[in-house]
Amino acid sequence: MLVANAGGPPPSVSTGVDQGVWQRSARMLLFSIVQVTEAAVDAMKEKGWGRILAIGSSGVVQLIPNLAVSNTIRGAVAGFCKTLAGEVAQHGITVNMILPGKIDTSRVGQLDTARAGREGKSLEQVREEIAASLLIRRYGEPEDFAAVAAFLLSEQAGYVTGQMTRVDGGMIRSI
Repeated sequence: MLVANAGGPPPSVSTGVDQGVWQRSARMLLFSIVQVTEAAVDAMKEKGWGRILAIGSSGVVQLIPNLAVSNTIRGAVAGFCKTLAGEVAQHGITVNMILPGKIDTSRVGQLDTARAGREGKSLEQVREEIAASLLIRRYGEPEDFAAVAAFLLSEQAGYVTGQMTRVDGGMIRSI
């Protein structure tokens, strides 16, 4: 099994971003996942079984304001995973991606703090507004995320591949 995850780049708009930020972010979010996946696939093929799970972002489905670098590069990771799923399925390997929304982690805390500063609001006010916008009306817990990841990595998920599974409390409302 491989869980491919990398930290997020700093908040940014689409233009005026230092090229170094783009390059570091692409190395961290895309190329590192490609490399580690390549290293794991041969052993999985030999076994005739494997699970690859990439951790993405809800920004793959619905772009997140002020996260242009993340939205762009995580979209490329989604394309890589979907393509890979078709190439390795015949070897008993599944490739899926989880798209977390507002899971109560330090990264989400950093983004909420930045938003509070930009909008001149308290962190508590921002968190209350965000929670109210979710169908479930609360931030997700790491355990909510972990349960879905555990399933996608399990034997029972052998017929699930090439999927982007949202764990977002109903944040993304599109079909």
